[in-house]
Amino acid sequence: MTTAFDSHDLAGLRLANRIAMAPMTRSRAGEGGTATELTAEYYAQRASAGLIISEGIQPSEAGQGYAWTPGLHSAEQIASWRKVTDAVHAAGGTIFAQIMHAGRISHPSLQPAGGLPVAPSAVAPEGKAFTNDGFQDFVAPRELTADEIRATIADYADAARGAIEAGFDGIELHGANGYLIHQFLTPGANLRTDEWGGSAENRARFAAEVVKAVAAAIGAERTALRISPLNPYNSMPGTDTAEVYHALLAEIEPLGIAYLHVLEATPDVREVTADLRKRFGGTFLLNAFTEGPTDHTSLTLIEDGLADVVTFGALFLANPDLPDRLRTEGPYNTPDPSSFFGGDEKGYTDYPTR
Repeated sequence: MTTAFDSHDLAGLRLANRIAMAPMTRSRAGEGGTATELTAEYYAQRASAGLIISEGIQPSEAGQGYAWTPGLHSAEQIASWRKVTDAVHAAGGTIFAQIMHAGRISHPSLQPAGGLPVAPSAVAPEGKAFTNDGFQDFVAPRELTADEIRATIADYADAARGAIEAGFDGIELHGANGYLIHQFLTPGANLRTDEWGGSAENRARFAAEVVKAVAAAIGAERTALRISPLNPYNSMPGTDTAEVYHALLAEIEPLGIAYLHVLEATPDVREVTADLRKRFGGTFLLNAFTEGPTDHTSLTLIEDGLADVVTFGALFLANPDLPDRLRTEGPYNTPDPSSFFGGDEKGYTDYPTR
């Protein structure tokens, strides 16, 4: 029987175990959206994960959605990530960069020249943006033109090349949680009537084209995708359906990408997860929905065959040595939500190991 502590071949990369660190925004980037020495320490502390997936990294200035998040669209940013990947590799770890364009989940104060955030359609989300000046109301975004959509796809590919230059072992495209790729997938956020909207196949087109462009740029074996079916997070109106993911997988499954990463946002999505597991022939990562705190009980998903790798978010944030603690079923440090976003080493690199 396969267990979480067995190794795994991820498209030629040997993962020491099947426990991964999920991507988590921490809003601690340095000047100019760079990674810092503290960033390197944070990720290196967690290198016992079979796989680390970085925080969301914007592929362009327009992709930024939160204050103090890092980028991969300038030479300075790319160079800054080298210290992170070197530190993780020196500690025996494997790390993928998550590339995340926030789309409409942004604010003019975070955009180039104070412009409007961009999205598939000019549909304003509810809620507030986390800006350098605190929380501010979201605004109605500007609808991308067809030419701008193509340029945005190219931005993802350029950022992926930058990630490989920076020493990452691969990249994960953020197609979940209400950000740009997810916005195209969802009918309530995508009102387009051109080739990028309407039918499930058209709504899946942007995600598929981004995956194809990145795979062409860096290799399918170093390209991955995260999705969160039926997820209402970030004010996603008219939540997507399983049909759009069937259309998406039909386009990308033949490419042979490194993995598909599914985030379960609600308790009623497990049937969709199981269906996607059957439809996707490659490595399947799962960030499972649980009624209580996620812990060692989620590892049975590997034994049951629902996932090849299980990802942990806040529990990994608070427990740098999480694989060891999972093996002994605890004890676990408790995450401190007050230090999740912004700040210094408190709640970032000061959680104790055993």
